[in-house]
Amino acid sequence: MQISKNLLTRPLQSVHVSLAIAVLVVALIGFADASYLVIEHYQGVVPPCSITGGCEKVLTSSYSEVLGIPVSLPGALFYLLVAAGALAYIEGRHEKIFRYSLLLTVFGLLASLWFVFLQAFVIHSYCAYCLGSAITSTMLFILAGFIFKIYGRQEDVQVESV
Repeated sequence: MQISKNLLTRPLQSVHVSLAIAVLVVALIGFADASYLVIEHYQGVVPPCSITGGCEKVLTSSYSEVLGIPVSLPGALFYLLVAAGALAYIEGRHEKIFRYSLLLTVFGLLASLWFVFLQAFVIHSYCAYCLGSAITSTMLFILAGFIFKIYGRQEDVQVESV
């Protein structure tokens, strides 16, 4: 509990802009991937899948929608929020917005783990676009962890006495 409180309240030291740009680029790649799947879904088209060959099975499974909404839509919004947070930091050094967008990467990673599990053990087929999204969300999580570890101010962490 103390760790999550520290991540929310502890200011980041000045994060090098190249790391924020890396977060932005990876998030935009994920956004493009998820947005493509959203567009294809609403057009009633299954995108071609030559690498893994299982896109149709995965993208038409009962797990591809929740309440009639394709799961790629919240994915696209996730990537857009992370990209917006990185851009806010790059353009105006809005550290708090960047921090919250980096914390979102935990949810992206958990969702990706769930969907990869479904593909492997329930659907028994793989979607290249879905795996691409899993890779980008994992990369974002790793970048966020690196940023918090390297740029978090250690002097703001208080040790509770027993």
